[in-house]
Amino acid sequence: MQPGIIVIAASVLLFSGAAKAVEIKVLSTQAAEQAYRELVPQFEKASGHKISTVFTGTLDLQKRIAAGESYDLIIMAGPAIDDFIKAGKIVPGSRVDLAKSGVGVAVRAGAPKPDIGSTDALKKTLIAAKSIGYSTGPSGVYMVGLFQRLGIADQVKPKLKQTPTGVFVGSIVASGEAEIGFQQVSEFLHFPGVDYVGPLPADVQETTVFSGGIQVGAKEADAARA
Repeated sequence: MQPGIIVIAASVLLFSGAAKAVEIKVLSTQAAEQAYRELVPQFEKASGHKISTVFTGTLDLQKRIAAGESYDLIIMAGPAIDDFIKAGKIVPGSRVDLAKSGVGVAVRAGAPKPDIGSTDALKKTLIAAKSIGYSTGPSGVYMVGLFQRLGIADQVKPKLKQTPTGVFVGSIVASGEAEIGFQQVSEFLHFPGVDYVGPLPADVQETTVFSGGIQVGAKEADAARA
């Protein structure tokens, strides 16, 4: 993990143990997966609890909750957690911010790295690209709006390739289906077959906070809060 790319709350690990070990069921989007996988074994060792996790895309996560699937802890973009609280799906007051990540750019491993050092350079790179990969998650929604603000939406529309929910943009960049890809920085840093180019320029960057919340009706709510 690179410092500053994804920041995990230290309180996640500050748990002194429980009266009895339980299994905590977690449903999470993929942006925080790399750091999450590093931290979970430490928590399990410290607490005695076991964690069962399903990682998926934002749209699939929303469908699972709408279909009535039951978990203890939900991890996804903070605004989406707030929407679930309003909808009565997540316990009010249980949101805890866990991580944050900006939108990054990647190309196939070994390919020339395009200039994204300024907004003007990014715009020229997008116009020149043969194909552009993006996601159905928060970064993808943001990029569609950014294309419009840059005034190039019509020019890039024929080149856009959106991955299905739960599929990393890195997969279509690595395969060559997309010449350039945009997704959360944390989802590119360790993805095989791609080279991380860098984050979006600061003046057009979008930082997403990823949060956890306790699902209403959670069987292991106390352990999930820990």
